[in-house]
Amino acid sequence: MFYYQILIFGAMYDGLLHLHSGLRWILLIALVYAIFNAWNRWKDGAKYNVKDKTLNTVTMALLHTQFLIGLIMYIMNFAGSGGKYGHFFNNPGDAMGVSTGRFFIMEHLVLMLAAVVLVTIGRKRAQSHPDPKKKHRRIMVWYAIGLLIILAGIPWPFRFETSGWF
Repeated sequence: MFYYQILIFGAMYDGLLHLHSGLRWILLIALVYAIFNAWNRWKDGAKYNVKDKTLNTVTMALLHTQFLIGLIMYIMNFAGSGGKYGHFFNNPGDAMGVSTGRFFIMEHLVLMLAAVVLVTIGRKRAQSHPDPKKKHRRIMVWYAIGLLIILAGIPWPFRFETSGWF
């Protein structure tokens, strides 16, 4: 019975890992599109319309969904699913001396949390401003900062040999 629970837990973790890795690309495309949309609309002095609000809200929702999936995987690693980097979660003190362990236990989580907070604050501050041009500028700046933090926090294959593109 216990063996089947481990198999189901591991399969669920693997599925979440693939979802998390694939959704990353959709999120990155949405963020880049939202930033360029805000830049073009800011440059042209265009009004902040329903399309802009929808795009920015959907992009933020994708980011929150991605973070939630990652947080579930993080908790599953500590619960003992193993996963790809589960051995680091079993001995977090020892893992802090290894760059890969430190990245997956602390750095990835902190960077992604910071990006979620900044994008959320930026969207909220943009929504509350009465000037449409400044709304676009705020979205552009806050989303771009969030994107840079996300890019720094992604486990790229050239950074960790065990990471993949998907």
